[in-house]
Amino acid sequence: MAVPDVSGKTLSELISLRGRAAVITGGARGIGLAIAERLAEAGAAVLLGDVRAEEGQAAAERIAARYQVRALFAQVDVTDSDSVRALAQKAVQELGSLDIWVNNAGIYPSDALLEMSDEQWDRVLDINLRGTFLGAREAARCMIQGQRGGVIINLASTAGYQGGAGLAHYVSSKHAVRGLTKSLAIELGPYNIRVLALAPTLIRTPGIAELRQSMTASGAPDALGESFGEHLPLGRAGVPDDVARVALFCASDLAMLMTGSTLAVDAGALTM
Repeated sequence: MAVPDVSGKTLSELISLRGRAAVITGGARGIGLAIAERLAEAGAAVLLGDVRAEEGQAAAERIAARYQVRALFAQVDVTDSDSVRALAQKAVQELGSLDIWVNNAGIYPSDALLEMSDEQWDRVLDINLRGTFLGAREAARCMIQGQRGGVIINLASTAGYQGGAGLAHYVSSKHAVRGLTKSLAIELGPYNIRVLALAPTLIRTPGIAELRQSMTASGAPDALGESFGEHLPLGRAGVPDDVARVALFCASDLAMLMTGSTLAVDAGALTM
């Protein structure tokens, strides 16, 4: 079954997400919250999944009030298959369908290889890679059952193309997310499910701010300081909405014939 030809749609119809429902993991703050806001602005009902219950509930309430769409929150552990399955089922039961799934939840720690524990390695791979796999699997099951097709968006990173000192676990997870995206695109294409990944450069999020504080407290140099990005072709690091706008493009019919690709949101970092 081929994806539809949407050439006859107007621009406003192509970008509209009205009548669709989206799940965003890690949706309580940062990139996930920005993506949820843009999808809601385009008309989608949204379900935010996060471990941060208070922040997530407040974010859902703000989105509902601002964009006049259904916006819900559910606490989720993306490393636990039962928890992820419950999140997907909640979307279908309470929003009526599951059309867009964004695997955004992730962590970005810095740990030197020689001091890295098994537990530190496992935690990063569990959240960043296993969480993406579980989310994609449960989303695909619901989308196939719903027979409406859909879009799965995975958050990779420019680190998925490069290496980095102190980032062996993170870099490995993001290389793997890119490979997973390609495989899912092949397997799910016959069901009209498109799978894309985003590869941002450094994005100014609360998580990055917390990492910088921990680096400073430990006496490590602040490689993520305010000057980061000045050497990039576009001259700055990113903000969450820079990624959210590309996610909206991917989720919409504007990207109807795209699948399997990783889109760089990198201010030109990967060209250097």
